[in-house]
Amino acid sequence: MSSWEVSVADLLLAEAPLEWRRTSLAAVCSDGGGIQTGPFGSQLHASDYVAEGIPSVMPQDLGENVIRDGEIARITPEDARRLSKYQLRKGDIIYSRRGDVTRRALVRAKQEGWLCGTGCLRVRPGAAANSLFLSYYLGHPEVRTWIVRHAVGATMPNLNTQILGGVPVVLPELDDQRRIAAVLGALDDKIAVNERIAITYEQLLQCRYAELGLADEPDPDTAVSITEIVVFNPKVVKPSTGEPVYVDMAALQTSLATIPSWTRRAPKSGPKFMNGDTLLARITPCLENGKTGYVDFMEDGEVGLGSTEFIVMRSRPGVPSEISYFLARDSRFREHAIRSMVGTSGRQRVSAADAGNYQVNQPDVEALDAFGEEVSAAFAHMKSLQAENRTLAALRDTLLPQLMSGRIRVKDAEKIVEDAT
Repeated sequence: MSSWEVSVADLLLAEAPLEWRRTSLAAVCSDGGGIQTGPFGSQLHASDYVAEGIPSVMPQDLGENVIRDGEIARITPEDARRLSKYQLRKGDIIYSRRGDVTRRALVRAKQEGWLCGTGCLRVRPGAAANSLFLSYYLGHPEVRTWIVRHAVGATMPNLNTQILGGVPVVLPELDDQRRIAAVLGALDDKIAVNERIAITYEQLLQCRYAELGLADEPDPDTAVSITEIVVFNPKVVKPSTGEPVYVDMAALQTSLATIPSWTRRAPKSGPKFMNGDTLLARITPCLENGKTGYVDFMEDGEVGLGSTEFIVMRSRPGVPSEISYFLARDSRFREHAIRSMVGTSGRQRVSAADAGNYQVNQPDVEALDAFGEEVSAAFAHMKSLQAENRTLAALRDTLLPQLMSGRIRVKDAEKIVEDAT
């Protein structure tokens, strides 16, 4: 029995229809595509990155089959031309080359011409494969397991073109690939729509927050300390039993309030928080990048724990709980917090006390109450959108292996997705 049959037929797609073609990722990419390593550090130095320019996709920019551009590095058009062999096209799939080597993302039309950055690999499918289908196939749990098992490195897994090219692939006919991709893509499209709605909410609410005057330079005669509005690192009894909610830095988003993921673990050190609290990253570069989240996913009275690199902000009684979040997002406050950071280069932090040494205009009580009613309703809707996204993602992840192995027919999956969306 061949190594392909031993490693995959037994583990991955023993039930796949016999008419599906058994091949490898390298072969799939051989007809007009290829697998390419991104530029090495000697070709692109830290000093080459600029504030405005062509995005360069790094491993940290890879979400679940999507590229996140909130913290993306950029290079000049001149450097992009110099490194043109690494540029991305619509339909490419970009991989993390080290660390979490299962992270991959499909390149969409708006990312055409971006750069496959340092630390990544670019997969360019050939004519026999539908790129969207292949991107989902590579997210199959057993494919991920195969990649991790074959990655090299004792302390940190690493991929290269040879390992990635050896990934076993089964391909149905191209039309069937498109139908399977369309089923799974419909779920991701709905998730993307919900995310755009949440982004619009945030933009509108930021404008409403600005009308309160809290973002303006304060009048010295009437200014108040921010600590009269919010409490920094409020005292909370530490969970003593069970496995409380735990939020790490990776869970915080750079431009949205919702915290999409969390885990549970035995109680350890870290700041404690409850529903209605805001988590603010206090360490470089997470503070500069805007990592902030609003807690609204726990049971009433439940206490969670977070990364030691968080500051917890809680609105005082009588102040809308969401105000803590908008203060944390306020560009003037963030500039103050960044200026207050101390420590060695690359590991600077701001303390809760220094962050709280900040003044704002005294807010109008009636305007604050009106804002509270509006933002509460909006955040409730955003919470429901996030819950729906988790359900849709779970359905996608359940259907994926079923479709990829042929255990469920596309027609049946289409009905399931239609009912869900």
